[in-house]
Amino acid sequence: MDYKIRQATRKELDTVVEWAAKEGWNPGLHDADVFWKTDPKGFVALIKDGEMIGSGSIVSYGGDFGFMGFFIIKPKYRGKGIGTKLWFWRRDKLLSRLKKGAAIGMDGVFDMQPFYTKGGFKFSHRDLRMEGKAKKENYSDKVQEVKSKDLASISKFDIKFFGFNRKVFLKGWLTMPDSTALKYVDRSKIRGYGVVRKCRQGYKIGPLFAENYKIALETFKGLSSKVSGKTIYLDVPEVNEDAMKLAKTYKMKECFGCAKMYYNKAPKLPYNQIFGVTTFELG
Repeated sequence: MDYKIRQATRKELDTVVEWAAKEGWNPGLHDADVFWKTDPKGFVALIKDGEMIGSGSIVSYGGDFGFMGFFIIKPKYRGKGIGTKLWFWRRDKLLSRLKKGAAIGMDGVFDMQPFYTKGGFKFSHRDLRMEGKAKKENYSDKVQEVKSKDLASISKFDIKFFGFNRKVFLKGWLTMPDSTALKYVDRSKIRGYGVVRKCRQGYKIGPLFAENYKIALETFKGLSSKVSGKTIYLDVPEVNEDAMKLAKTYKMKECFGCAKMYYNKAPKLPYNQIFGVTTFELG
């Protein structure tokens, strides 16, 4: 099959987001704008006869860490081997954009886990998408809205949980339209933060990082209160028992999930303080 792979355009990324919506991945309304600004060279298009038939992300965080997501082939071209070629091309291209030995992360659907294993990725844990109903309730006055002046302090706090600097990403993620970012401040120091954003269906909370369960709970209450009555989703690392407890407390049910996998050495992260991952597409 004749094809070529090239860098995707901004307009093509919008098309990929539409594909993702049809796949049931429920992207955020403004995700594409933030993703593109994070790394404009991080999205590729598979072209056949002038038409984009596949895509995927190969995002680099300053060359220190990479993330692969948005792996989609148009249905009629699946099962022909072209998706495999695209996937391996993306992996190798991303490795060339990273420093030697840098890790690549991904959240892959469970059915594809054996394929990703053949590609050199190792399983870390499961991230489970939990679905529930937001409700308005009282929460600690230590939970406050994130302001533009907080970017530096949030970025510094975020590194502990993401493992790498992603200030460019956060600059957009914390200020998206149709979203709210909250921080938990104690003694003038940030101890947790989270973001709730509007998606094709309902709202997703992500990330939700906190130093302990109490902080996570109060921050979650604040985020939930902002979208009271709406359907909410939280992508929970299954290895965090407190995060699973929080989801259970709010009667959230598992509706989707992915296998967190890494190529090269996985970063050591405090999963007991990661109550909600940011996004399956960019980490």
